[in-house]
Amino acid sequence: MIEFGWGAALLGFLTLQRIAELWWARQNERRLLAAGGVEYGRSHLLLIVFLHAAWLIGMWVLAYHRPVEPLFFVIVVILQIARFWVLATLGRRWTIRIIVVPGEKLVARGPYRWLRHPNYTVVTGEIAAVPLALGLPLYALVFSILNAAVLAVRIPAENAALAAAASAQPR
Repeated sequence: MIEFGWGAALLGFLTLQRIAELWWARQNERRLLAAGGVEYGRSHLLLIVFLHAAWLIGMWVLAYHRPVEPLFFVIVVILQIARFWVLATLGRRWTIRIIVVPGEKLVARGPYRWLRHPNYTVVTGEIAAVPLALGLPLYALVFSILNAAVLAVRIPAENAALAAAASAQPR
């Protein structure tokens, strides 16, 4: 018999959250593209999807039965609050793809007042904190390094897209 514990509850929440976010992102992508949005960085999207899927699936395999460390769980909860803040701030503009509608102003409220890419800050924290909450420090380290490598490609692509959108704005 398989016993599920708090680790499974945490992973179940994150899995359902990611599925809902993918559905919402797809709705937003369709709307943005229909409004004349331009996609950037398509070549590395599959790498990001694979990294995040491997991260989550691997934790299901290794840690569904584990207890959750309270300190790291608190950090995960704080990161979830920050994630919801980012999503609420971007609203219908949030996607997993880089899509900009030429001429639209960049978001400069919420966490975007202080950080250029707050979603990536949250994701970086999650990639480390969730495995640490499940007692997987080496897993957290390996995926943090892989995430840093992916973000080294992703952030310049997004910055180029944002620069292109800014240059298309009327002055």
